[in-house]
Amino acid sequence: MHLAPRILVTGGAGFIGSFLCERLLDRGAEVLCVDNFFTGTRTNVAHLMDNPRFELMRHDVTFPLFVEVDQIYNLACPASPVHYQFDPVQTTKTSVHGAINALGLAKRTKAKILQASTSEVYGDPEIHPQREEYWGHVNPIGPRSCYDEGKRCAETLFFDYHRQHGTEIKVARIFNTYGPRMHPNDGRVVSNFIMQALRGEDITLYGDGQQTRSFCFVDDLVEGLIRLMDTGPDVTGPINLGNPGEFTIKELAELIIELTGAKSSLVHKPLPQDDPRQRQPDITRAKDTLSWEPTVKLRDGLEKTIDYFRQLTNA
Repeated sequence: MHLAPRILVTGGAGFIGSFLCERLLDRGAEVLCVDNFFTGTRTNVAHLMDNPRFELMRHDVTFPLFVEVDQIYNLACPASPVHYQFDPVQTTKTSVHGAINALGLAKRTKAKILQASTSEVYGDPEIHPQREEYWGHVNPIGPRSCYDEGKRCAETLFFDYHRQHGTEIKVARIFNTYGPRMHPNDGRVVSNFIMQALRGEDITLYGDGQQTRSFCFVDDLVEGLIRLMDTGPDVTGPINLGNPGEFTIKELAELIIELTGAKSSLVHKPLPQDDPRQRQPDITRAKDTLSWEPTVKLRDGLEKTIDYFRQLTNA
């Protein structure tokens, strides 16, 4: 019997994926990290390369992969609007074909498989906070649809493989996550604001800055993903993973200005199409099922993230 579990992480050289690979290695697993380096980088996993239980493979999940594994974390997909709108057709393919290929592999190897879904499946929500029972309010033909609908279709595929083939699935709906190794040009609000502050530029707020987001530090999120994977076959999800602490975008900007010591001013621009006004997870299910809730405060997480970006930019 193979002792250490063999775990495949697709998108493993990405921001969240690299921290997940690290934590799985710490737990004694053998980790196969697969990435096509569209948004992930070798730098994110360079410090793992000397570990004999770690393997890095360049591969695009829209093509089948033939490996032997016990568990699969399917994280592969560009996750920021700048990246997923760059090639929207490929984004949908990554979510849909990627899910089909990962599920096909899970079916063949009888591996347990986790889908990194997203709070974007809720669209611009009409209920607040968002609970897993909510079906969402999504524009199927807008500029963000390639991501939102791609992820919704992936969830459909996961539950159909579960019902039709008995595949053991886990679906996590990830809310805004931030931390070191974020891509500096990913267009996400935390990285945008930090980069603008470090460069001494004005900070761009879209709309009035009163739209809200909930920010989960990457360490907390990875803990939630692992706890979900560790559950028995009766737990499929979907389960929201995110930080229920709600902040306006303006509050976030002001906190980043304070922590960086920047002299930036706030400037307002029009709100992008289909940008959600509110985003806050109801994490009751995660608390009850996984005994999980975030522990890192926004100020503490931002300090670590700002330090990372300072080193990256020598600012």
